[in-house]
Amino acid sequence: MLAHSALGLAFPTLPVILTTSASTGPNGPLPQEILDMYPTAPVIARQGEVNAWDSPEFRAAVKATGKKQIILAGIVTDVCTAFLARSLRAEGYSVWANQEASGTVTKEIRDLANDQMMRAGVNVVSLFSIVCDLMRDWRSSPGAKEILPWLDTYMPVYGMLARGHRAAVENGTLIPGEADLPL
Repeated sequence: MLAHSALGLAFPTLPVILTTSASTGPNGPLPQEILDMYPTAPVIARQGEVNAWDSPEFRAAVKATGKKQIILAGIVTDVCTAFLARSLRAEGYSVWANQEASGTVTKEIRDLANDQMMRAGVNVVSLFSIVCDLMRDWRSSPGAKEILPWLDTYMPVYGMLARGHRAAVENGTLIPGEADLPL
């Protein structure tokens, strides 16, 4: 959830809209760590609408960005994420749902929700694929210089891979078999 929320820090041109269905309800308020990331982002305090698209304020905020591609996640895959994703698709948006930034109670419910979204034309993808799709090229900006530290923070497995590569380059050693790999 925090890694998904931090996408706007890695890609500062992304518009960020924060929302919650009822901050005093069962899902509670947005985590302070997320609010602290975006002190000037619009925070749409919905009045209980489960599907964010049913909120006129949220809909207006999305339309005000002028963007037609939306990256999203929600607390519950089969409700928060799926309802909004399918509504956005019905309105003609290209939607990218981060499968790692929401969850549900069983694998079967998750799979059903992801299948329903995909049948509606939603791109159900991983956080890493979103990052790489936004970056497009390690040489760009943001590119390796900006994204590797972000990955080290939010995807430590990839950070360790990059650290291992750096160490091999710095000490100039290859283990048996590495020299035989194609470049």
